[in-house]
Amino acid sequence: MTVFVVSHNLQVHSDNVPALSAVALAEALKGQSNSFSVAEPLTHPHWLIRLESSLSAEAMADELVKAWKSFRRAAGHGSDHDCLALGGRKDTPGSSGSPLQQGAWGVDMVECLNPEQFLLSINWEVLKGGRPSDAIFEVKG
Repeated sequence: MTVFVVSHNLQVHSDNVPALSAVALAEALKGQSNSFSVAEPLTHPHWLIRLESSLSAEAMADELVKAWKSFRRAAGHGSDHDCLALGGRKDTPGSSGSPLQQGAWGVDMVECLNPEQFLLSINWEVLKGGRPSDAIFEVKG
């Protein structure tokens, strides 16, 4: 079972692309994909939702990006921006009270106009370089 704990990084500043509540996001993703066996909202200042799937992490990330984009299109939130799923496996014990625990994946869903520029701005190549290749992913959509 693959577990994603997902945050949302909305870099698009437009009334056409509103921020999403944890409840609305969990419902939307569950409605857009049969691949998530669990999609539950969280009450945490950073992490919005918890997803579970029998898919591998990479396949689940692909499905997450597809479902996210599909929801945005269906809701009329525009489709002229990109989505990035940036994930890292939690290989150490999680903090007490944090929904992100050892073995789960912390996933930042980024909505932006220029993915390459966003990745440069966060120094993604350096961040990736410090992790084992099987403990990190990047999916664009």
